[in-house]
Amino acid sequence: MTTVFKALSDDTRRQILKLLANGDMTAKEISENFTISKPAISKHLDILKEARLVTGERTGMSVTYSLNASVLQTTLGTFLEFFDTNKSTGKEENENETM
Repeated sequence: MTTVFKALSDDTRRQILKLLANGDMTAKEISENFTISKPAISKHLDILKEARLVTGERTGMSVTYSLNASVLQTTLGTFLEFFDTNKSTGKEENENETM
């Protein structure tokens, strides 16, 4: 979970995920949406791959990236469980409604 949140902590990486939410893209297509260097985009993509938020498939000379939304959904679901007071305290929902 820490790796995913580290990856999400950067605005550029969040923007890359937003682009990939609209469909698969090559590294070149992704880099065309930013003013930073292609090596910097590659580093961001490496961090996203390490967190398993994106997958990359080599086709000839290029790599096509895809969003792996299931990892994000699982991580966020697990994170939200930390704040589910009913599970952590064992209290039923009705007890909390009287407050």
